[in-house]
Amino acid sequence: MDLNQVSLPSRDVARAAEFYRKLGLLQIVEDLPKYARFELPTGSATLSLELAEGPLRPSGAVIYFECPDLDARIAELRALGIQIDGPRDEPWLWREARLSDPDGNELCLYHAGENRKNPPWRMRD
Repeated sequence: MDLNQVSLPSRDVARAAEFYRKLGLLQIVEDLPKYARFELPTGSATLSLELAEGPLRPSGAVIYFECPDLDARIAELRALGIQIDGPRDEPWLWREARLSDPDGNELCLYHAGENRKNPPWRMRD
């Protein structure tokens, strides 16, 4: 099984698309005002934005983007005017920063290296 895509609700797909392009995602589909889809710089998963017809409700979901050059990436995004909380080193051995897209969807930019899938407390087969 492989993750194909995550789809996020948006009140303004064009505005949100601009935000995700600033994050470094490559836009591959545009059907404004209803839809946009992006490839990530690495991996096979994609991210899409869909026009929200009803009220936006916080889902509690967090979208995680791994950045091997986390601190440099955060500096670039701040220079573009994006508000970011962090980065900080967490007890689960990740360095991470939090931000929200224009529709309030929560994002986490992080670097975990080997600890991403193999922390010292990983369950063994």
